[in-house]
Amino acid sequence: MPVFTHDGLDIAFIDEGEGEAILLIHGFASNIETNWRGTGWIELLVHAGWRVVALDNRGHGYSAKPYEARAYDTALMAGDAAALLDRLKIEKAVVMGYSMGARITATLALQRPDLVRALILGGLGIRLVDGAGLPTTIADAMEAASLDDVKDPMGRTFRVFADQTKADRRALAACIRGSRQTLSVAEVARITQPALIAIGTRDKIAGSASELAALMPDAQVLDIEGRDHNPAVGDKQFKKGALAFLETLD
Repeated sequence: MPVFTHDGLDIAFIDEGEGEAILLIHGFASNIETNWRGTGWIELLVHAGWRVVALDNRGHGYSAKPYEARAYDTALMAGDAAALLDRLKIEKAVVMGYSMGARITATLALQRPDLVRALILGGLGIRLVDGAGLPTTIADAMEAASLDDVKDPMGRTFRVFADQTKADRRALAACIRGSRQTLSVAEVARITQPALIAIGTRDKIAGSASELAALMPDAQVLDIEGRDHNPAVGDKQFKKGALAFLETLD
């Protein structure tokens, strides 16, 4: 996988297909392969005529893994995404992020509105405003000596996932503690690009999609029926709704 250097860190990325660019930003403890290729998103979008660009967020996949929490400020991770688009000379892209990746996507739309044509926020609703991401108990779970020591159910879920993907758990703990930024109501109102907010109807992490959409000038909601947070990522309802949204863009 190719890498580029930004903010002193090597960031891994892919660039596949031809057509208008769509940038994919994965969620916490995931990576390009797990979040986007394994779920069929990359193949789907390339087949639909999109140029698919994606990065392994710092601390994840094949990218550099700093252990300082301050290295994972959401604005810094949004800066990595912007730097990738700049490096590839992509002047404007649709940006789709899931969970933590959606938080990064919204931040990117504020920092560099010139780069973001439209956005898809998966697995993140009003907690973009009134919540600071996943609980810090997940960081504790990452640092526990063994899975047997993790009693928190959500912590166990993410610890198992991190072990399955062979992630650097120390880096993930730093990421949880460092990426806890929210956006204000006023900041969300400044995201004027067309937006799709897609959340599973059983998702207990994301918060309300409709409440977030009401704060944005041009947002619509996609309910992913019967799915909670993690399974919604690759759900066919999500894919169908996202493709329909993309087709509406001028």
